[in-house]
Amino acid sequence: MSDSVSIRAAVPEDAAALLAIYAPYVEHTAITFEYDVPSLSEFRGRIEKTLTRYPYLVAEIDGKPVGYAYAGPLKDRRAYDYCVELSIYVDETCRKHGVGRLLYDGLENCLGEMGITNLYACIGYPDIEDEYLTKNSVGFHEHMGYEIIGSFRKCGYKFKRWYSMVWMEKIIGDHLEDQPAMRPFPEVRGMLGY
Repeated sequence: MSDSVSIRAAVPEDAAALLAIYAPYVEHTAITFEYDVPSLSEFRGRIEKTLTRYPYLVAEIDGKPVGYAYAGPLKDRRAYDYCVELSIYVDETCRKHGVGRLLYDGLENCLGEMGITNLYACIGYPDIEDEYLTKNSVGFHEHMGYEIIGSFRKCGYKFKRWYSMVWMEKIIGDHLEDQPAMRPFPEVRGMLGY
């Protein structure tokens, strides 16, 4: 399937299609700790805000969005400019077919050109796997070269159950004494073909 997948930058008009991918994760899983599906206007605003500084990529098959991934600030302090937190959601019918890998490869390429050094993923983690949350996301990130660097025990409560959370990290850039300034996604987007 990954041969037929194309990756492009999101546009605000993708909001409805991407929200349709995200909604089942909110309603039926603890993959996201969000309780309520955001409104279309709120979701569109999230896309617009992200694109002012960071990449927000969409995977398509035959022009239909089947997944998306984006980067955001790790923390709102300037010293953290070189670190980002990533999020990824793939349509339930397209998981385990290479879509996630293509999205993350695209993100990593963009972020490397921007001067980002550290990638982080905050992942819900069950003590015991259940119908709402498995350890598949951790496995995916390990496969992509991330490693667990920390955890918070029973910090998320959803579906009348407590879930833990792990932080995973991947270093993609050099840490220099005179680090060049991070370039926002709009500055590198054209040279990357997005």
